Amino acid sequence: MRNLCALLVFTVLFLSASAQKNGTSFASVSTSFMEYQKTLPRPAEALARKEDTLEKQFKAKKLVWPAKYIYIRSFKYDSQMEVWAKNDIKEPFQLFKTYKVCALAGTLGPKRMGGDFQVPEGFYYINEFNPKSTYYLSLGINYPNASDRILSDSLDPGGDIYIHGSCVTVGCIPITDNQIDELYILAAHAKDAGQDFIPVHIFPIRYNVKRSVDFLNGLTKDDPELKQFAVRLEDAFDYFEKYHQLPVVMVNEKGNYVIDGIVRKSIATEKEAKPVRKPVAHRTRNIPDLVDVREWPQFPGGGQAFLDYLEQVGKEMVAYLPGSMKKAHVQVEFIIDSDGTPVNFKVVKGVDEDFDDELISHLEKMPNWQPAVMNDKKVAKKMKQSIEIAAQAPNP
Repeated sequence: MRNLCALLVFTVLFLSASAQKNGTSFASVSTSFMEYQKTLPRPAEALARKEDTLEKQFKAKKLVWPAKYIYIRSFKYDSQMEVWAKNDIKEPFQLFKTYKVCALAGTLGPKRMGGDFQVPEGFYYINEFNPKSTYYLSLGINYPNASDRILSDSLDPGGDIYIHGSCVTVGCIPITDNQIDELYILAAHAKDAGQDFIPVHIFPIRYNVKRSVDFLNGLTKDDPELKQFAVRLEDAFDYFEKYHQLPVVMVNEKGNYVIDGIVRKSIATEKEAKPVRKPVAHRTRNIPDLVDVREWPQFPGGGQAFLDYLEQVGKEMVAYLPGSMKKAHVQVEFIIDSDGTPVNFKVVKGVDEDFDDELISHLEKMPNWQPAVMNDKKVAKKMKQSIEIAAQAPNP
């Protein structure tokens, strides 16, 4: 296809070619990988607890144990993560199990900068096995990928995104320790068999669940850029639903995903975004959008404390929603000044002028942060954050 600058590495064609090219070397490398995992305390304990159980579960699903290929796809709004398996590159994947995702930081939409507490959305693969994770066991994914490196903050797109245990998160995909035991073993066996690039696709919603689709449509109604992004992901979801094989996913020069064989017109031209009102700023700072900081601003009490604070603001703001509106998603920008003071609050995606003014009044009471540090000097840093306005935390 024309005008394509990067081909992501988790396509079926790539996996097939890799297996054929490196088949002999896989045997020696993969054996040493699995044997190495057995020497590590947590993976060894997980294997002792779970391997026999997993083999029985595979037999019950008429799957061959262990799987040579696995595929992971996660749905943010639906709080689910599926694991698919097969043993021949030409076979369709079969669903093995669906896990409940314990918690979700941020809101729907891709990750675009470090510290935004967003779970990425898009097409990734496992690039790290961490047997000594702070969150028990974890599997790293290759955020930022080719698309993210074009579309995200060029100086600090963020990183260190994992599927992990312990059931807590500030931007990763958490499951229980019991579940990460299983997933870690499945991934280790697949890598041992030669699957160096285990695909992980992260979608905002299940596109075949009406409630989820309705929620996404409401969220993207006035955001054509986010809608176009979601539609590209839907193309890949539809392909897999039809064939149970991985689609060929590419990235064009603008950073947009392109699913091979599917041509779509630009959605952004169909509807203009809602105008953004003039921001209210009680303390003005002239600062570039991007600052190459070495230490990000820290909310008092840490990331979880910040999420708790945002949840409380969301509850308080329900009373200011217009009419019969009971829920909304808004996005704000602000600056953590060099002395840690939050300033320059601006609603970049809001509800209406009265609501947005009231939201800024609430946010201006935010406590001081620990400021960012660059070259051993405290500096100002612009932040961007999504807030859900709801009486209680979402329970999809």
